[in-house]
Amino acid sequence: MDISVANGNVAEHRTDALIVNLFQGVTSPGGATGAVDHSLGGLISHLISEGEIKGKAGELTLIHTPDTAYRNFGPSRVLIAGLGEAGVFDLASIRALSAEVVRRLERSGVRRAATILHGAGVAGLEPTACAEAIAEGAVLGGYRFDKYKTTSNEDADPRLQKLEIVEGDVAKIGAIKTGIRRGVTFAGAACLARDMVNEPANMFPPSRMAAVATDVASNGGMKIKVFEKDEVQAMGMGAYLGVAAGSAQPLKFIHITYDGDPANADNHIWFLGKGVTFDSGGISIKPADGMGDMKGDMGGGAAVIGAMQAIASFKPKINVHAVVAATENMPGGAAQRPGDVVRAMNGRYIEVENTDAEGRLTLADAICYAKSKGANRIVDVATLTGAARIALGNGNAAAFSNDDMLMEQLLAAARKRGEHFWRLPLDPVSKRQNHSKVADMKNTGGRPAGSITGAHFIGEFAGNTPWVHLDIAALNLVDSARGVNVPGATGVSTRTLVQLAMDLAG
Repeated sequence: MDISVANGNVAEHRTDALIVNLFQGVTSPGGATGAVDHSLGGLISHLISEGEIKGKAGELTLIHTPDTAYRNFGPSRVLIAGLGEAGVFDLASIRALSAEVVRRLERSGVRRAATILHGAGVAGLEPTACAEAIAEGAVLGGYRFDKYKTTSNEDADPRLQKLEIVEGDVAKIGAIKTGIRRGVTFAGAACLARDMVNEPANMFPPSRMAAVATDVASNGGMKIKVFEKDEVQAMGMGAYLGVAAGSAQPLKFIHITYDGDPANADNHIWFLGKGVTFDSGGISIKPADGMGDMKGDMGGGAAVIGAMQAIASFKPKINVHAVVAATENMPGGAAQRPGDVVRAMNGRYIEVENTDAEGRLTLADAICYAKSKGANRIVDVATLTGAARIALGNGNAAAFSNDDMLMEQLLAAARKRGEHFWRLPLDPVSKRQNHSKVADMKNTGGRPAGSITGAHFIGEFAGNTPWVHLDIAALNLVDSARGVNVPGATGVSTRTLVQLAMDLAG
């Protein structure tokens, strides 16, 4: 989708469809919507009085405006988008609105559309931020993963090809252009993560994940090192190696480096992503129902790789490292067994009570590696536990931390991008559930507080290093379209990580 800005009068702009808006409770539209209403002879006001248009959030009303009826009116159709109550309208509302609008127009076969700058009028939001939210929402809402559908074509499955933001004030054009570039960059990072998660596991083994990471690094002028099995063995990553032992696919330990502040080596943040490209559960095999979704168990790794694409584009003044310990978790003849003991990179011994608690094992060695390189701030992202969904439902991902400042910085970044995380406790009672009789710890604390005990396990390796753990299992995949998300992978946390890096860079 090409997104651009045009200077002009919205009522005269030639396009297939024009998007205007209306707050809930407004009976006489003003601003750009009022101008369009006037050009249409008061048709929008009439539909408001008839009760057909109420301005509720998510309400979309499409009006056809043929030349035969409205000879001096440019758009072929007008879509009136409800904004909801003015008091709760924000940039997240614009993103969701833009996403829903794109999908609605595509269902009507619209190829070219124009929109007013939602939020910059009565709502009083800054034009650059409004344009960014429109572009971000449009790209995310119009995302599709259909590369394996041979019957798909543009006639049967139309895409919105062009979206223009029409602005009458020429002084705002530069700010709108900046916002569009930012929004497309943020959304593009999340869409890259979505692509990786949506790929079937046979098409996206660890080697393919490493190849995507290599492309991202190369295109962004970043350094990358992909460690092979013998190098991982030499570093003593026994926890990671244990997970990989059952798969015929070779592991790939990926490290991307963005040098945004090379003169200040300590000004850095490390993003670690769980990269299990397929999780069968290993010997502790999962039930068949829903196992296909385990192709997405590398959602955390996808998020950090996607984030690096945007970070390379934005060029914040901070050094950023992304690490993904990519592997499959399979029940092969060489697979680790329940009851096995493995040794992590830092020398700690782990009893493997359940081979399906594998993500924390890979992250343990990833954290040890990051700390060995001097990491002083770490954020790990993982589709770690189904227990996070049980605790929080489908509205929030779980967040844990040993550092209040880093936690608040992460949550602030998430709020800016409209992503939802909820901090859960790391209490000493739950921590005791990871106690092992035969090793330093075991890799699962049982069913009670499952997301908390998983976080406690990872936290043992973070130690005193400021660290945040994001358990995104509940939000990684969705079944239906809502707001900026479409069925399949969401790319959750990708945009938050980018925003965090930019915020830390000031």
